[in-house]
Amino acid sequence: MSRHLRTAIENLKTRIINMGGIIEERVFLATLSVIGRDDFKAQAVINGDKDIDQMEVDFEEECLKLLALHQPVSIDLRFIVAALKINNDLERIGDLAVNIAERGAFLATQEKIDIPFELENMVNLAEEMLSGAIDSLVLMNVTHARQIRAMDDKMDAMNREMYGKVKEMILAQPQHINSLLHAMSVGRHLERIADLATNIAEDVIYLVNAEIVRHTPETFED
Repeated sequence: MSRHLRTAIENLKTRIINMGGIIEERVFLATLSVIGRDDFKAQAVINGDKDIDQMEVDFEEECLKLLALHQPVSIDLRFIVAALKINNDLERIGDLAVNIAERGAFLATQEKIDIPFELENMVNLAEEMLSGAIDSLVLMNVTHARQIRAMDDKMDAMNREMYGKVKEMILAQPQHINSLLHAMSVGRHLERIADLATNIAEDVIYLVNAEIVRHTPETFED
């Protein structure tokens, strides 16, 4: 690898890790806006969406430039391909954070209700998976990435349970249907964040091991 390509690859690593940290913070603020009925935090996430979009575009342009100028092979090519996918997934998570914040802004204007599913547990799991996926990228740790993949089944189960509980409460308290549907939307977005965190973990496995694990089950034991 040439010195220029090595420097460029290291810069890409730094940028994708920094972007991941910003996305983590946005998801955290968005979920706090729902749990705490905090419109100020919600608006901060919503107003920052354009910054995330620009970061994604700039990163993609840099990756494409490296592919054209250096024609990398082997691990360097795998890194750029994985980084492009991770960049896209992080931007999509940023969009989901905005969606959650919009639900938080709405709920802050409504009469407070008891959310009938384990919202905070879903929040904690989604944030743990996202943080863990980014850590696996920082450390290039396949074992950690496989742990994140294995956690996705738990989120899927919580998401399925959520639908049943919201349906029951809508029948019991139809006057709160709008708030309940917004709360359910938050849960659905959290489940999608977990899916995208899983995608990032899978890209780390591909990057390190050149192994494509999409659409295969993960059974991880401590």
